[in-house]
Amino acid sequence: MREHDLAITLRYTLNGKAHTSVCPPGLRLLDLLRREGLTGVKEGCGEGECGACAVLVDNALVNSCLMLALQVDGRSVTTIEGAAADRELAELQVAFAREGGVQCGMCTPGMVLASGALLKRSPDPLDEEIREALAGNLCRCTGYVRIVKAVRSASQRLRAAGGQP
Repeated sequence: MREHDLAITLRYTLNGKAHTSVCPPGLRLLDLLRREGLTGVKEGCGEGECGACAVLVDNALVNSCLMLALQVDGRSVTTIEGAAADRELAELQVAFAREGGVQCGMCTPGMVLASGALLKRSPDPLDEEIREALAGNLCRCTGYVRIVKAVRSASQRLRAAGGQP
């Protein structure tokens, strides 16, 4: 039997719902998510350098192009499609639109997820912390100024609406 003839069954949580997938052992998480119809996760470089494929696995930011699908068995995966259910991520999406942090949209899902992970760790980040948290996400359109402003704005709104996120 050849390796590509094998199939594994994965049971994981995808955007807050129990999910089962059957896939070959060498399938990347990026490809599994795209196969599942999630188009917010994008292939940019395929080398973990651009952040276009970023997702949250157990609330930790990962590049799905570098992770095997089988590594999410028993874990929780959040893509940008699941962001509306998360208070920080939903506010970040609004702030990105309001502050002009969205242009072509290629980097936006990864930027929002990276920013959300930051706000969970640090509810009132300094601009330097925001830039550091976004360092793994490449944007060719905005120059990052408006993105940093959007993260700062979301942080302020979240804190004003109910204390720490």
